[in-house]
Amino acid sequence: MAEPIDDFFAVIPAGGVGSRLWPLSRAETPKFLHDLTGSGVSLLRSTWDRLLPLAGRESIGIVTGRLHGDKVGEDLPDVDPANVFIERDQRDSTAAICLAAAVLQRRNPDVIIGSFAADHVIRRQRVFEFTVRQAVATARAGYIATIGIQPTEPATGFGYIKTGEELDIDDAPLAALVERFVEKPDLETARRYFSDRSYLWNAGMFIARADVLLAELAENEPELHAGLQEIADAWDGPDRDAVLDRVWPGLKKIAIDYAVAEPAADKGRLAVVPGQFDWDDVGDFASLWTLIADGRRGEVTVLGENENVLSDEAGGLVVSQTGRVVAMIGVQDVIVVDTPDALLVTSPAHAQRVKQAVSSLHDQGRDSVL
Repeated sequence: MAEPIDDFFAVIPAGGVGSRLWPLSRAETPKFLHDLTGSGVSLLRSTWDRLLPLAGRESIGIVTGRLHGDKVGEDLPDVDPANVFIERDQRDSTAAICLAAAVLQRRNPDVIIGSFAADHVIRRQRVFEFTVRQAVATARAGYIATIGIQPTEPATGFGYIKTGEELDIDDAPLAALVERFVEKPDLETARRYFSDRSYLWNAGMFIARADVLLAELAENEPELHAGLQEIADAWDGPDRDAVLDRVWPGLKKIAIDYAVAEPAADKGRLAVVPGQFDWDDVGDFASLWTLIADGRRGEVTVLGENENVLSDEAGGLVVSQTGRVVAMIGVQDVIVVDTPDALLVTSPAHAQRVKQAVSSLHDQGRDSVL
């Protein structure tokens, strides 16, 4: 087994509610704290375990919110408390990732950081490790690196990365420049991308030397960079809370794709390493059903310990957190999510609209079920 990479630190952003997975995913128990694959551990724990061979226990950190800090600690008892970065509130991915980068650079000026979301499902561990090691080598050469996923279908739910000229980097034979980012396409365009093979899914994984990442941020978002640097200066000292309370609320909310990745691509500073591993971001119940049904879409798939699910000529997904009997008779493509205080019934075709239901409940002041 290969040793962890000496100068590499893995950062796991663990934020967001996952509103398309309501009522399973809630503000206090977001999707990364759930076992959505039947593995027996949460998505967060799976991410930690996946990164251990690459970084080692002392070089994995978590960025999360105040509401989830204790639960993250319970789920990951091995994490070093000094490597848990608690946000005052969510300021999007740039603030989360670059705060960790700024603090870690002060602890180790030569550190290479990698950002890996807490709620992704990845299989083929050895291929994943091979890909990340290539991305680290690419980052060591001075590029901001991302990992693109080779599409398995013409998906419309993901952004895409157009690969460009191949790079000549030792230990990174598959690395190439990023030509451009592409927003989520319509089906016809997605089919064209799928046939082209130079388009990869954007999985939101970024690997870079901390100093390179922060220099790019300083060019594109100088005020955000300055605020994060001020917080990082105080992070390991007695004034952390006071500085956080003063500076954090004024930080700009912007995704790292827009603040760093896309501008870096325009300047020829962004590289991509294609990943051949199985990847899913479990964005809604339709993708969850596909993930765990293992091709048996004509049957009823059950997630949870409820054995009181009866089916007769039915097919769908049942996610149960109660002991109630759920009977599905003569229906196909039905998704049922049964929790103690909320019941969701939908279909794969409308699974994305769950987020709208969450917004409606919020507008009605019914946050107790969110």
